[in-house]
Amino acid sequence: MSENDFTERSDSEGVYSKVLRAGRRTYFFDVRETRAGDYYLTITESKKNTGEDGSFFYKKHKIYLYKEDFENFREILDDTTSFVVNEKGEEVISERHQRDFDNHHFEENHQNEKVAERNGTESFTDIDFDDI
Repeated sequence: MSENDFTERSDSEGVYSKVLRAGRRTYFFDVRETRAGDYYLTITESKKNTGEDGSFFYKKHKIYLYKEDFENFREILDDTTSFVVNEKGEEVISERHQRDFDNHHFEENHQNEKVAERNGTESFTDIDFDDI
């Protein structure tokens, strides 16, 4: 994985852990144990941010996933990720991954406007209610 780094890590609190480094984001997959001795999964997204003073800090978001929800979670995750790939392909289209993103985006919009003109439809214009 060139941009993503997927590694295991040891954690004194957890039973089993893996880490996925993806640019400024890091995903932690941690298996933890309940007081009753059962296991559950926590998925933590940690994103590196810069404060106004130039210092770094991390924003974290955590999901707790219990065994009874694993199958439904997996099915929905598979379904939604397949939808994205089927609709948009595997190529990543973003400012970060495409150097000429702004120019490409402008050209694509311009082409769409030409098609609308040929089809006799006009493009929608955003109107601010303060203008009325």
